[in-house]
Amino acid sequence: MRASSRSPGSTVRWPSPTVRPRSRSVISSQDGWPESAVSLSTRISSVRRPRVSRKAERAASSRFGRCPTDISEERLLPVPLFRRGKREIVEHFDVIVVGAGPAGSAAALTLARKGFSTLLVERGRSPGAKGMFGGRVYAWPFAELLPEWAKDCPIERRVVRENLAFLTDDASLGISFDAPKMAQGRGASFTALRAKFDAWFAKKAQDAGAVLVTGIRVDDLWREDGRVRGVFVAPNDRVVSDLVVIAEGATSTLVRKAGLKADLEPREVSVGVKETVELPAETIQERFGLDETEGAAYVYAGAASLGLRGGGFLYTNRASVSLGLVVSSEDLSRKKVEIQEIQTRFRMHPAVQRLIRGGKVVEYSAHLVPELGAGMMPRLSGDGILVVGDAAGFLINNGYTFRGVDLAIASGVAAGEAAEAARAAGGMTAANLGAYEKFLRRRNVLTDLERFRRAPLYMKKDRLFDVYPRMLMEIAERMYTVDGAGKERLFDVVLDEAASAGVPKLKMLLDLLQGARSM
Repeated sequence: MRASSRSPGSTVRWPSPTVRPRSRSVISSQDGWPESAVSLSTRISSVRRPRVSRKAERAASSRFGRCPTDISEERLLPVPLFRRGKREIVEHFDVIVVGAGPAGSAAALTLARKGFSTLLVERGRSPGAKGMFGGRVYAWPFAELLPEWAKDCPIERRVVRENLAFLTDDASLGISFDAPKMAQGRGASFTALRAKFDAWFAKKAQDAGAVLVTGIRVDDLWREDGRVRGVFVAPNDRVVSDLVVIAEGATSTLVRKAGLKADLEPREVSVGVKETVELPAETIQERFGLDETEGAAYVYAGAASLGLRGGGFLYTNRASVSLGLVVSSEDLSRKKVEIQEIQTRFRMHPAVQRLIRGGKVVEYSAHLVPELGAGMMPRLSGDGILVVGDAAGFLINNGYTFRGVDLAIASGVAAGEAAEAARAAGGMTAANLGAYEKFLRRRNVLTDLERFRRAPLYMKKDRLFDVYPRMLMEIAERMYTVDGAGKERLFDVVLDEAASAGVPKLKMLLDLLQGARSM
């Protein structure tokens, strides 16, 4: 059954008098039915239902049982369709986007604007309810996609200060870069809370014409004639489409089921955790030296991750701080340590406590993070399928910046452009959808991933997270200690500490050069 022409957001007449009609283009499991009892197609039909004649209504009633209706003139068919004696509820959209995170909403928004009937499916109760990110968004993709984004985007603070700090158990050594102009123009970035940001972005997709359905998990892809034709959300409940855009995140279950990627390996992902620490806005501004709209970003290495491969982050929000870690899942398994334990120690570090003292942890979240960037990308397209965002491994960690959201948004836009090009070329075949890579390069997604493809391999060196931070701290202590015992030259101090750490001078020099080239 092809989706009707009823416009998203229009008033719906509901079959049950106990449910009030609403004017919107999103329906969730909380809208009058228990989640387990409601099929996706029934819930889509609550937003978009075909008019049927009284004759068809009577026929449906006699075959499948009583068909409850309004008492109004307009008669709606509220019962599912049956085929071949087996329940197969079928809706048709041009495109189904799986996942209403930044990548999925960007794709749905772009597709809807280009005239595709678009279904955006989210497994959480609302966009952002199941997702997690560190909390920082680089704004450049919005310059084209939503030029007026700043007017209503739920920005927490605009980042004007960058900080990089190395930690040992009780000391820290940091570098700070303060530049208010960073908060302006195309290069601006801001902090955000995922639930608010994702809901805002998904609403933009709805406003463009996409239909958002929440509280639904896509179980599998539906194939016919060797190509993807839609999705299954239950054994016999499917939605048909010409194209499926996978934006499900780093777990990438559907990507593997599509045969575009092998199973995830521990070396390919890290585990990210984040705590939201509530603090009064005035306290944040005083401690961080910010005004009411300004924000700061911190990156931590060394003891932040207990010397394991990874690091910590801190972002200031309006009345809270996002504090978290990203640590190699391989190292966590090898060392048999829980990331919650590392997070607690990180939170209690003196350098961190000075910033969050008196705060209250009000939220905790965890998430898998793609680790290898260009080294773990699946095939990005196939017959009737495209992969965007974290599901495609689009993340860059070069030690001083973590980029994921901007690449996700840009890839969603590129997916919409690729779909338009494929439609013009004759259909959603693998050959036609291959144009996706061209659009990714046009937005520097693949370009940047390939440019920094050696960074993840460089970051595999254990000494970057253990030996070198301790060495830097010893050098700093000797640099700034004046006790009348005779002052050493900095060059001699560096060589002496390198020897004490057991790092040959040549290896240290090579690490420095490789880091400069990789990062």
